[in-house]
Amino acid sequence: MASFQLTLWWGQLAPPPVCHDHAFTCNWHEGPEEELETLRQDRGTKLRKTTYYVAQGRAICRMVVLYTSLEDLISENDHRQDNLQAGYLELTQTLPWLHGKLGEFDHEECEGMLKKLKKGADAARGDDTSSLKDLVSGWVNQEFRPSPLIRPDDKHSRGFASDACGKLLCPADIKAGIRERTTKYIVSKNSWSLFMYEKYKVNSDNLEEGFLKSKLLVLAFKAIFTSPSSAKEIDGDGDGADILENNRCAWQKSDQSKVKTCVASIINMRKVTPHAIAYIVCQVHFTLSGVSSWRTVDGDFDYEIFWTNIVAFFEVVPGPVTRCRVNKLLEWWTRTNHCQDLTPDVVSQMSVNSLAEQRRMLEDAAFDSE
Repeated sequence: MASFQLTLWWGQLAPPPVCHDHAFTCNWHEGPEEELETLRQDRGTKLRKTTYYVAQGRAICRMVVLYTSLEDLISENDHRQDNLQAGYLELTQTLPWLHGKLGEFDHEECEGMLKKLKKGADAARGDDTSSLKDLVSGWVNQEFRPSPLIRPDDKHSRGFASDACGKLLCPADIKAGIRERTTKYIVSKNSWSLFMYEKYKVNSDNLEEGFLKSKLLVLAFKAIFTSPSSAKEIDGDGDGADILENNRCAWQKSDQSKVKTCVASIINMRKVTPHAIAYIVCQVHFTLSGVSSWRTVDGDFDYEIFWTNIVAFFEVVPGPVTRCRVNKLLEWWTRTNHCQDLTPDVVSQMSVNSLAEQRRMLEDAAFDSE
C-alpha cells in the first residue's frame, strides 16, 4: 500500500500503474482531461448565462423602472403591495422568463442573476446618458443658435447658465426668478419643463396641449431606441407631416443599409410605453442640466418622483375621455417611431386575413345558394 501511495506522489517520475482487475479498470490519464473539459464547459455555460442576463438587463431602466431596485420590485410583489405591483408586472412583461427563474433558482442563484441584470441596466443607462450628452448639445445648437454654443464635452455651461438650456428646462419664461432661487419660481419635480412641449410652447389654459410631443424628445427616443443616424433624418415637430414623412425616409434608409439591429427590436418593443417615454424625458432633462454626474436628487429636483409623475400622467386618469386622449398620444409615439403593435386583433384586420375571410364568406354564400 505504501509503495502504491509513493507511486501516486511521484507520478511524474514513475509510469502509472495498470490494474488488470476487470471490476476496476484504471485510466490515470483520462480523469484529469475529462475534469478539465467539464470545467471548460461549465465556464462556457456560466459565461453565456452572464452575457444573456446582462444583455436582458439593458431593457430594465429603459422599459421598466429607472430608480426602483429589482429586489424592491420582487419583494413588494411577494407581499402584494399595490404601490409597486404595477412595476413588477411591467418587469415580467419585459422579461417574461424572469418569474419562472425566480421560482426555479435557489437564493444564491437568484442573487447572482439579479446582480447581472442590474449590471446590464446600469450599463445601458450610462451608455444612453453618454450618447445624449453629445447629441443633445448639437440639436440645441442647431435649433436655438446660442452664443456661446454648447460644447458636447462640457456640462457646467448647461442648465440655467445657458439661455437655451435654461429656457428648455423652465415651464415658462421665468428664468430670472429661478436664478435668484425665488420660492415661487423654483423648478422641481412638480414642474413640466418647456422641452416636453410641441414647439416648446405652453398653453396655460390647456397644459395638455402639445405635451410630450416635442421634437427634442422624438430625436432622443430615436437615438436611443432606433439609432443616432435615424434621429439625424428627423425634421419638423409635433403632429406635422414633415416629422412623419422624414421618419419614414430614415427608416427606409436604415433598412437598406442593413445596420445592426436597433434596440427596440432587441428588447422586443412593439409599441411605445409610458415607462419608455418617462425614461427619455428624464435622460433629456439630465442632459440639459448642468449636473455632471447622474443622481436621483439634484437640489430641488427629484428625478425619481419626476419619473413617477410622467408615468402617472398616462396611467392615473380621471375617466374614459382622458384615457382616450392618452391612448391617442401613445399611438402617436408608436407611429412616429415605427414600433409595431401587431396584436392578434390588429393582424386579423390586415388585408391578408381580411381577403381570406372574404373569400371564405363568398365560398359559403355560393354553397348555400346551391
